[in-house]
Amino acid sequence: MCSPTRAALQTGRYPHRIGVTDWIRSRFQRGRIGTPDQNPTQYVGGKNRQFLCPPNPYWMEHEEISIAEILKEQGYRSGYIGKWHLGDPAWFPPGQGYDENKGGCDYGQPPSYFDPYNQPRGRHETLRQGIHNLPGRKKGEYLTHREADEAEALIRGWHKEKKPFFLMVGHYAVHTPIQALAEVAARYQRDQKPNNAKYAAMVESIDDSTRQILATLKELDIDGNTLIIFTSDNGGLDRNGSPTDNAPLRSGKGYAYEGGIRVPFLARWPGRIPAGKISDLPVCSIDIFPTVVEAAGAKLPGDRAIDGLSLMTHLESGGITKLNRDELLWHFPHYRHAPGPYSIIRQGDHKLIKFWGGPFELYDLKEDLGEARNLAADMPKRVSELDTLLIKRLKETEAKLPRENPDFTKK
Repeated sequence: MCSPTRAALQTGRYPHRIGVTDWIRSRFQRGRIGTPDQNPTQYVGGKNRQFLCPPNPYWMEHEEISIAEILKEQGYRSGYIGKWHLGDPAWFPPGQGYDENKGGCDYGQPPSYFDPYNQPRGRHETLRQGIHNLPGRKKGEYLTHREADEAEALIRGWHKEKKPFFLMVGHYAVHTPIQALAEVAARYQRDQKPNNAKYAAMVESIDDSTRQILATLKELDIDGNTLIIFTSDNGGLDRNGSPTDNAPLRSGKGYAYEGGIRVPFLARWPGRIPAGKISDLPVCSIDIFPTVVEAAGAKLPGDRAIDGLSLMTHLESGGITKLNRDELLWHFPHYRHAPGPYSIIRQGDHKLIKFWGGPFELYDLKEDLGEARNLAADMPKRVSELDTLLIKRLKETEAKLPRENPDFTKK
C-alpha cells in the first residue's frame, strides 16, 4: 500500500517496524487534528470492533535513515520526483536528505493530472494550490510527462557537474483520479467503460516516462554505469469503478491476497545484470535499500536492524544465487476490509493469512496462484507452525499487534 511501501523503500525496514502500516493522511484529510507536533501513540477502535488497533502516524519519523542520506556520504546527489506520501512539509524529501524535490509532498494522489495540477474549487486550500514543489508551467500538460522532464533535467545537470546521483521517480500515475490525455485514451476505447481506456492511457504515460529516462541515460553514455529498478507500491485497484483487473491474481489494492501485494520488479544494469532473465524468487520493497547501498559501494547503517537483503548477487547471477532468507512478512493491523486486521507470512510456496478475528487461510502459491483453495482445514499442523513463526517474527520486528477490545460484545 502507498505509504508503507514507500517507507520500506526508503529505509530497508519493514513498515511495521517503522510504524507506518497504513496510508498516511494528508493535512487536508485529518479534519480538526490540525498540525500535531508528534505522532499518535494511543490505540484506536470503537465498541463494535473486536480489536483496538495501533494508530497510523502523521509522518515517517526523521530518525529513520533514507537511501539519500546514506548515499550523500558517498558524494552522491539525490533527487525525488512525484508521489512521496510520508508526512507533512517538514517530512517532505528534503527532510530525509534529498537535494532536489519535484512534487514530493503529503498527497497520496494528485488533485489533477493536468497542469496546474489543482482543484480550483477544492474544499481545501492545499487542493486549490496544486502539487507542492511542482509549479505549473504549461496549462494542460500531463503530469507523468512533466515528471519525466524533471527527471531528465536533473540527470543532465548532475552529469554536467560530473556527480554520481541517485534519483527516485515515484510517478503519481496510475493512482486515482483516473484521468488521461483524450487522444491517447481514444486508442484504447473498446467498450462502454471509459475508465478502462483512460487507465490504459495512464499506463502508457508511465512507458513514455520510463523510455525518456532511459534514452537520456543512453544519450549521455552513462546507461552502462546506472542501475535501474522498476517496481510498484501495491496491486491494482479493483473497486471504485474497477479500472483494473489483476487476473489471475485474486483481489486488489489493500487486500491480503496476491492481487493486493504482488507487484512488478525489474532491474537493469548493462554489463552487470544479464538481460532477459526471469527469477521466481520472492523479493520485497525492503530489499531495494540494501541493493542500492551495495551497488553504490556504501555501507548499511550499523545502529539499527535492516530487514531487507541486497539483491545484487542474485541479480548479477541471472537469478541463480539464492537469498539467505526463509520468510517474508506483511502486517496490516487495521480495519479497512472485511474481515478486519490481518498479518501474512510466506515461507516457500506456502502463504498463511492470519485474520486476527479469524479465520486462517493457507495457500500453496505454486499450485494455486489465484488463491482459490484454502488449505487451512486440510493442513492444521502447517497452519500452527506458520502462525507460531509469524507471531515470533512480528515481535522480533517490533510490530504493534491488535489488542482485544474490552468493550466489545460479540453479537
